[in-house]
Amino acid sequence: MDIITLAEVTGSLSVIGYGLGTLGPGIGLGILFGKAMESTARQPEMSGKIQTIMFIGLALVEVLALIGFVAALIIK
Repeated sequence: MDIITLAEVTGSLSVIGYGLGTLGPGIGLGILFGKAMESTARQPEMSGKIQTIMFIGLALVEVLALIGFVAALIIK
């Protein structure tokens, strides 16, 4: 049975970085949609404005995930 040494491990560590980078946007999306539902339940008459702000926040959070993906491809 061979013992695997650290020198034999190959691959890109940027994949691990991207995996960790997806945690932030994932948590951000959960908080964003949760708070949007909570505020719509509190003030139903403001649901249109809340939805607009939520979609702007959604776009910003998704940009973070795309930046992490591009950074993982650039760094090798």
